Amino acid sequence: MSIKLKAKNITKIFGKKPKKILKKLDEGLSKDEILKETKHTVGVNNVSLEVKEGETFVIMGLSGSGKSTLIRCLNLLHEPTKGELYVDGENIVKYDKKKLREFRQKKMAMVFQHFGLFNHRSVLENVEYGLEIKKIDKNKRQDIARETIKTVGLKGWENQMLHQLSGGMQQRVGLARALANDPDILLMDEPFSALDPLIRREMQLELIDLQAKLKKTIIFITHDVNEAFKLGDRVAVMKDGEVVQVGTPDDILSNPATKYIEDFVQDIDRSKVFQAKHIMNKPRDVAFIKNGLKVAVKEMKADGRSSIFVVDGNRIVKGIVTIDKAIEGIKKNKTIKEVINNDFNKAAPEDYIQDLIYKAVKSKYPIAVTNKEGKLIGTILRSTVLSALA
Repeated sequence: MSIKLKAKNITKIFGKKPKKILKKLDEGLSKDEILKETKHTVGVNNVSLEVKEGETFVIMGLSGSGKSTLIRCLNLLHEPTKGELYVDGENIVKYDKKKLREFRQKKMAMVFQHFGLFNHRSVLENVEYGLEIKKIDKNKRQDIARETIKTVGLKGWENQMLHQLSGGMQQRVGLARALANDPDILLMDEPFSALDPLIRREMQLELIDLQAKLKKTIIFITHDVNEAFKLGDRVAVMKDGEVVQVGTPDDILSNPATKYIEDFVQDIDRSKVFQAKHIMNKPRDVAFIKNGLKVAVKEMKADGRSSIFVVDGNRIVKGIVTIDKAIEGIKKNKTIKEVINNDFNKAAPEDYIQDLIYKAVKSKYPIAVTNKEGKLIGTILRSTVLSALA
């Protein structure tokens, strides 16, 4: 994937004379020392990162870590004290007011924590607001707004007022308003933190499904490590205005860069982070229906296994055969189709371990990981599921 956004040495200092404080940062003074000595606040300190096109990039940190300041630097709601910010290769820090306004209208949109909606407007009127600002014809903008409302699962609620909607529904309206402008980059500043846990989980799954369809570049802010690792293709962890580590959830869990990161992730529920694709084994050997039982037995003996998945010529899973049934079938001159067993569990590569635990405990056979077409792409042993929780 190409680089969509690149931040280079972004620093943001709040106070009367922020430029003069840069020297103190270069001298190695800490955020707390600068505040005490100069009454200036270092929001972001020398942050460099790259966001790939089409990925969900999560910026995670505790309160005061600088994550919300950073995301506001990315769309220049906060003008950086120092640094460069490239989107599609252009340094947007150099944009004048007109060019910056056009950039925000066309390329980047933001979803806020507390929705940022207009109480006096209906759902439809809220969603079409950005298009209205762009002076798009009313009929056209309402058509776009209705289609976007349908995308976020609110069809039928177009004419309702906000007070008639739950918190989760209002957040969907905020998301729809951002998506209606069809931005390249979607900034989301702790959008689900004001929701109760059940609705929050639903919105997380909704965002995952939407991203699978829309493939936007999403930069998502959260203080919740479980949320970060669930949503992020890659995650940046911030502390005291600095980025401490960037990596995939698996990278950060397996190789924490500092003691701070290690402490930060120690209580994470791994069953809600790791997916089937993270723990599956590539299917080394399978039995093809066309080859028959003798070949299936040979494959099982060679690999020291007591069962093998059976696939057709396109590697679509048709069932599983055990060694005893295969040997019995050979003696009775049966075909592989006659001894095949369909009493096994399947999983999609995106299924979380927490959803595989019951299957692993109850099943005698490995779990087959299949894609949308039913093609076998991996297998998971019961022991692998349980050990992954450790």
